[in-house]
Amino acid sequence: MKTYTATCRRSGAWWAISVPELKGLHTQARRLSEAEAMVRDALALFLDVAPDSFAVTLHPEVPEARCELAEALDARQAAREADQKSTTATAAAVQRLAALGITGRDAAQLLGLSPQRVSQIASSSPAIRKTTQPSTALRIERHRRKAAANREQAARRAQERKAAKAPSDSTAARSGT
Repeated sequence: MKTYTATCRRSGAWWAISVPELKGLHTQARRLSEAEAMVRDALALFLDVAPDSFAVTLHPEVPEARCELAEALDARQAAREADQKSTTATAAAVQRLAALGITGRDAAQLLGLSPQRVSQIASSSPAIRKTTQPSTALRIERHRRKAAANREQAARRAQERKAAKAPSDSTAARSGT
């Protein structure tokens, strides 16, 4: 698929658009968001092809603000990179704190985050989930132990009740009533 590059320059209240690869191909648009559609229509008519048979790349130019635009775009890229670095470092810190047995609330306090955000970070990382959530086999074993302990406790209580009733029964038998 052929790609055409359209150069867009501000001209009064409009964007003047030209395609340098094709001499004499010009169009205009009120807003930059309309530019691609206008270029597609012009190219389709000029080349007598379907509007979806080629790709369009817009190259807007504002020479009066070139430095400011470049600085803003560089700053936005740096911010995206810093955000990614922060996200990675925070996930690593949450993972390490969890491995050390530090609670989510304490990790939140240490990192300046909400406990909910720490929980989201922990649940989104498989490595963190492994260190913070017991395996299914471990949970089942804990459940079995707890159930066995509950059964033993219930048996002891039943024996204690039976033993508590037994002396009063033997006393009644001795008195002959």
